Amino acid sequence: MLFSLKNLAKSSSHRTKSLGILTGIDSTSIPFTTTAAAATTTTTTCLIPAKDIVLSFKQWFKSGNHLLLHQIFQILKATSDGDHFNDTSFHHPHHHHHHSSADLALSHLDLHLSEALVLEVLRYGHDHEHDVLSCLKFFDWVGRQHSFRHTRATFNAIFKILSRAKLMPLMLDFLANFSKHRYEHSVRFHDTLVMGYAVSGKPEVALQLFGRMRFQGLDLDAFGYHVLLNALVEEKCLDAVEVVAHQISMRGFENEITHSVMLKWFCKQSLLDEAEGYLRRLVTEGKANGSAVGVLVRALCQHKKFERATELMDEFRDLGVVAMESAYAVWIGDLAQAGRLDQALEFLQSKKSLEGYVPDVFRYNILIGKLLREVRLEEVCDLMLEMKEREISPDTVTMNTALCFFCKVGMLDIAIELYDSRSEFGLTPNSMAYNYLINTFCGDGSVDEAYRVLKSSLDQGYFPGRKTFSILADALCREGKLDKMKELVIFALERNLMPSGSTYDKFITTLCKTRRVEDGYLIHEELNRISEVRRESTYINLIDGFCKLNKGDIAARLLIEMQEHGHSPTHKLFRDVICSLCDTGNPVNPDKQFFTLVEMQLSCREPTCRIYNFFIYGAGHAKRPDLARKVLEMMQRSGIEPNLSSDVLMLQSYLKSERYSDALNYFDDLHHRRKIGRRLYSAMITGMCKAKKADIALNFLREMREKGVVPSDDCYEFLIQLLCWNKDYDIAVILIKDLEKVGRHITSFIGNILLLHSLKSQELYQAWVRLREVQIEISDNSILGLLIGAFSGRIWVSQQIENLEEVIASCFPLDVYTYNLLLRCFSNSNMDHACALFYRMSQKGYEPNRWTYEILVQGFLKHGRTDEANRWLKAMYVKGFSPTKQTMRFD
Repeated sequence: MLFSLKNLAKSSSHRTKSLGILTGIDSTSIPFTTTAAAATTTTTTCLIPAKDIVLSFKQWFKSGNHLLLHQIFQILKATSDGDHFNDTSFHHPHHHHHHSSADLALSHLDLHLSEALVLEVLRYGHDHEHDVLSCLKFFDWVGRQHSFRHTRATFNAIFKILSRAKLMPLMLDFLANFSKHRYEHSVRFHDTLVMGYAVSGKPEVALQLFGRMRFQGLDLDAFGYHVLLNALVEEKCLDAVEVVAHQISMRGFENEITHSVMLKWFCKQSLLDEAEGYLRRLVTEGKANGSAVGVLVRALCQHKKFERATELMDEFRDLGVVAMESAYAVWIGDLAQAGRLDQALEFLQSKKSLEGYVPDVFRYNILIGKLLREVRLEEVCDLMLEMKEREISPDTVTMNTALCFFCKVGMLDIAIELYDSRSEFGLTPNSMAYNYLINTFCGDGSVDEAYRVLKSSLDQGYFPGRKTFSILADALCREGKLDKMKELVIFALERNLMPSGSTYDKFITTLCKTRRVEDGYLIHEELNRISEVRRESTYINLIDGFCKLNKGDIAARLLIEMQEHGHSPTHKLFRDVICSLCDTGNPVNPDKQFFTLVEMQLSCREPTCRIYNFFIYGAGHAKRPDLARKVLEMMQRSGIEPNLSSDVLMLQSYLKSERYSDALNYFDDLHHRRKIGRRLYSAMITGMCKAKKADIALNFLREMREKGVVPSDDCYEFLIQLLCWNKDYDIAVILIKDLEKVGRHITSFIGNILLLHSLKSQELYQAWVRLREVQIEISDNSILGLLIGAFSGRIWVSQQIENLEEVIASCFPLDVYTYNLLLRCFSNSNMDHACALFYRMSQKGYEPNRWTYEILVQGFLKHGRTDEANRWLKAMYVKGFSPTKQTMRFD
């Protein structure tokens, strides 16, 4: 007997081991018991093996007795699309047909065909299997058996199935085929046509056929009249409703169905007061029934008049003239659908205790499903216990909800065992169950199991929702199971299914990162086939991947394609593609491919200076200044005047290719075309510094100053760095003074360079002193001079950490590099101060890098404090940093 599903639902861990779902199975093998009984159970029996839980649920599931029906639909689903079952025409029973494997399999079931059985199979297929095509196949197969002829009831059933599935074209074809074979079925031919068109949403055609019948002296029977009347009400053919209702009354066909349909007619017109009056007349005449009350209750709920519906039910219940079970069922379902779960549950408990009311499986399913979605697991559990105790056989929806419940509470082993045993009790998992299983497996790290379930769902015709697909895709990509992911994506694309763009983008990104760019490109091509949505990030990842594979031609095509679809590539993307095209390893003529891309680009977008600059920039990075110059000349020939950026990029292309004489000549030519400003001078100075041509760079700096152009920070930073590396400290100090004169401040980069060289030798400080002796005025950077002296060891300063930081901050902003220099300074003398500085920089938000840990480890080793050095080395590894060979040798 079941215990503690409630405990299970309450638990945060949701594991059988710690909570237990069963306290035992009694002699009658009843898998459920009441909560009260469970409360009396001893705790020693809480831990029940999962196999016993599975067994108890299997027994309950088998009580639904749907195995034969499930088997029928498994056979029907196995029929290929090319089988004659797909033909919805009616076949003459004496015609010869090829016997398919499905024909033979159904024949071997030895079904005793009757109207009741056919209706039960069709109802099961619609309500539980949700498979319209298989219902049609079965209807067709039954119609070709010698032992059975379709009745109006079976025709009406298949008509309703097609109508509810909104397959109107198929429905109309069905009726047209029926008309051609009027003598092949022992049914009332005209009645069936009238009902068919009525149910299919074509009441005007049904009325025309009904008129022909009456003209020929034929008439509908009670069943046909009520099908027609209900269809007219559903389609709001108000005038015709009264006429047909009058005909029903005249022929003595009026019954409870007539009353319910007419009540629905008032409700469809929102005439709720008239509907209530009609119902009260029925009560007075003794003709009222629970279904009619349910119709009015539903209409009141649809109009949000829940209080009035409550009053009405209480009134009719107190009268005692109507069986209220149907109305109660409608009320519970509508409350749940409206989100009033607490009210629905309270009503159910009240009616159970006071009136012994037991809802049907459909109402239980509504409540359980809603509760599960709101993660009210304890109440889900209570209702499942109640269903078993009251011997309410579960249907497919109940079984699927139970699977979801076990997934939700973390009992995945039980859920998957029930899933794998589904053929034993005729369970067909629905999309919700598949989604729950896949999501739970992914969350549990069992990606292979999730994929197995997914494959099974695909075989059953289900495809996961976007969210589930994304979760599984993330898991497969994260674990590197790209072949499975590729198979899944191709399956989706072949069926024109479109999960989210971010999911495809993530997959393509992962393929590109693992150098499977070609696979990513194939997915991209398939995606383009079925969708107009093309993400910019997908193009960027593919282009980057092909550039790394040195396949610039494909990257170039993608670059143009992304622009055709409204995305604007950055200058960096252009640069990467051009560098790939111009790579020396490119087997195809790089120059030809480069200019092919230029022509494609100019035909794709209106030529602008910005577009030409992209190509100059890219050619410069590819160290092909000759191509850059040709693009510049193309731009001039097209009537577009190069702007300042064009000239800067052209100049930089010469400098990057180390063609310094060409750079100097081009710079001289620029004097004749435009005024030389800071950007052009900066480009020349930084380029010459990178080429270690300090003299030329200094000459350009002087020329700038003479023309009244203030150099940029880059100019000073590159020059001071180069001069210090060349040990031209006197000139470096002069530049520091010049920096001060033009109103610029010492940057972190310059300050760190000065402190670094001060740590290495005293020469920088000596140069500083020499300059100070020849100058009359005292420099505002005298504090910087003291810092240089302190780091050189020439001036003693207090090593109070806070004071030293403040002094440096008064000269230039500190960064991680500055703190590393301070650490190196302190580690030479006092490691405790060094550690204090480390914690201080961390508190201030500076993230220690590899060199921070290196300095500390080496410092402790120099001072012989090996244990502490090892502790810092471990901390270094934890942060993901590896020590240098020098540190390992020191160790």
